[in-house]
Amino acid sequence: MMKFTKQNFIFLVGGIIIYVVDIGVDFWVASKYFCQGQYSWSILILCFRGLSSVITQIFSYEWFKDDWEGANTRKLKWIFLVHLLQCGIFIRYWFALKYGCQAAFKQNSSETTSETHPPNFIQKQAVDVVTDINMLRVFKTFLETTPQLFVQIYILTEHGKNNIYQYAAIIMSLCGISISTVDYQISLRKSLPDTDEFLGLPHLVYLFYKLLTITSWILSISLITLLSVRISVILLIFLWICGFTWALKQHTTFCRSKKMEYLYRTVVGIILIFTFFNVKGRKTKVCISIYYATHAVVTLGILFVYMFWKPSIIKDIHFTIASILTVLGLVLGIIFLVVYYRHFHPTAYRRPQLCADEVDGDAGQKDVVETGRFQNFIMQ
Repeated sequence: MMKFTKQNFIFLVGGIIIYVVDIGVDFWVASKYFCQGQYSWSILILCFRGLSSVITQIFSYEWFKDDWEGANTRKLKWIFLVHLLQCGIFIRYWFALKYGCQAAFKQNSSETTSETHPPNFIQKQAVDVVTDINMLRVFKTFLETTPQLFVQIYILTEHGKNNIYQYAAIIMSLCGISISTVDYQISLRKSLPDTDEFLGLPHLVYLFYKLLTITSWILSISLITLLSVRISVILLIFLWICGFTWALKQHTTFCRSKKMEYLYRTVVGIILIFTFFNVKGRKTKVCISIYYATHAVVTLGILFVYMFWKPSIIKDIHFTIASILTVLGLVLGIIFLVVYYRHFHPTAYRRPQLCADEVDGDAGQKDVVETGRFQNFIMQ
């Protein structure tokens, strides 16, 4: 049975704190750029923040509508108003704290355990609400945090100015990417029957695989942007088209409505610009190999172009550091990727209707495992 532990609750509280701090850092950095007259950077950062907020609110509200079918209209109107004010995520965090506290600390008390709400139900309720938050954070990570990291690295490399708010933004971006990707993988493991708990060494291997490959690729894109902003924009658009097309070809079934499904595929296309995700839970050994082989070829190609086209910039300390980190991050990231897929990856994805857990106290009886919407979400 899926369990929500005290450790999960602590991570949840930490995630809330980092989420709030991240909002504050974004506005602080944007205000600093604005005060320095760098209006384009300030507006760009706020645009990333606004875009990710709007899209996550749309998905959050749609999920509330799906989960609260039959609820009174006034309740849904109130939920809609809160999401319209871009605060829907805080409602989800409130539910997560409420159910998480019950599951982790009070699951054996008479207040939370009854015939209608047994411990298993409370555990599943906590896991489901946190899983929804982790899905929304994946959207936020690749719609806002990752692009912001790219912008900050580009500014630092292009202008060579070292300001505390730039480093703060980079650190917060790296923390956001790390936490969201690992929490996502933990939720995935909890949603899949017959898989081991995602803790310890697998946790670290997956973290380093994602963090190193994403950072290396962002540095590569930053180096392309230093050569030509136009080429960089064309490349990003081309990569998005490839990702969106691949999502279409996979015939994803995450959303109930066609409009929401196309929005989901659009977001998946953006995610695939920065990292690989399996959108159908199928074996993708060939696809992931092509994906990271392409990253390696593009990265090496960029460095060779600099060597022959702009040899003078190679002496710049920021370029040297960026180049070393790009290559090192890619090599180490792929090593961690291979280790993860060889030893820690849940290779057999099963549909919930094909799996069952024994019901406590009823030997020989089976109960279908319900995994919710996560079963059709992007997988790894």
